[in-house]
Amino acid sequence: MPLARRTFLGVSLAASAGLVATRALAEDKFGLSRNWEGKPPIVMPDPAWEIHDQAFKGRLGNAFVERLWSGGLWTEGPVWMADWRCLLFSDIPNARVMRWSADDGHVSVYDDQSHNANGHTRDREGRLVSCEHDTRRVTRRELNGNVTVLLDRFDGKPLNAPNDVVVGADGAIWFTDPGYGILGAYEGHKAEFELPTNVYRLDPQGKATVAVGDFGRPNGLAFAPDGKRLYISDTAGGGNPGKPNHLRAFTLKDDGTLGGGEVLIDAKDQGVIDGFRVDSDGNLWCSWAGSAEQNSVRVFNPSGQPLATLHLPETVSNVEFGGPKGNRLFITGGGSLYATYVNAQPARLW
Repeated sequence: MPLARRTFLGVSLAASAGLVATRALAEDKFGLSRNWEGKPPIVMPDPAWEIHDQAFKGRLGNAFVERLWSGGLWTEGPVWMADWRCLLFSDIPNARVMRWSADDGHVSVYDDQSHNANGHTRDREGRLVSCEHDTRRVTRRELNGNVTVLLDRFDGKPLNAPNDVVVGADGAIWFTDPGYGILGAYEGHKAEFELPTNVYRLDPQGKATVAVGDFGRPNGLAFAPDGKRLYISDTAGGGNPGKPNHLRAFTLKDDGTLGGGEVLIDAKDQGVIDGFRVDSDGNLWCSWAGSAEQNSVRVFNPSGQPLATLHLPETVSNVEFGGPKGNRLFITGGGSLYATYVNAQPARLW
């Protein structure tokens, strides 16, 4: 009898444990409640991935998502510095740019007076181009360390607060100016809008023109692999139902102007498309900020059809391809930096 009772209890406990595990998995099917530092390890493929189209090959079956660093207030603007073997990213409210080292994973402060910088990119010469909220300008850090102001006014009026920036194949600099940095002191300072929320093009000779002027809050932007298509997101609908909350596709003409502008991806009220990148196949890897269930990186094909969702535990702001082979996806979100290896590499214009 004691043996039978023991056997019964063993079976019952095992069944109960299995039921609890099943319920836990059902309640947290994307593994969001895990320890994101990777200890203990998780079963692969990483449950944070949700595949919508089996044609998507970007997920690696033996790679997991990990939190590389936490300690910021609102991280943004990641840019891979290949020759420095590091990633730079902004901690906007703390007015600093952080540096994650690929050599040992160490995170340090690269710039402690960033003027609430947000987005960054590199130009054809490898110089760092940055959008500064507090000073309302676009700057370039020269190879000798000096800082050049590329633009801080247009038509005699101060820019709003430049947000994100890319460089085209011809060296022209494109940036968005939604004005988030002058809405209050948290990411800049309170100030009046003196210009519309435009997208600007700064040609290689330094002449600025309005590239697009019909956005509510132009935000992220990136080129297709051939450099002839420019994608720009509009985040006006974030917290403002009924306003634009989408990503548009433009055709770059030979004279540097843009045509088209149709909506490619419409988030509606299901999240906000902030920063994003395009891979070498033309797929768009978009940050997606919203509710706890919506916070993610979402991947779309060049036609705007959803391929996959990578769920994250914090509000996602931006992404960047990096690492020695360009196949590591870095993700800024909340106060943290995340990364995972993927079967994809960035679109390169030069």
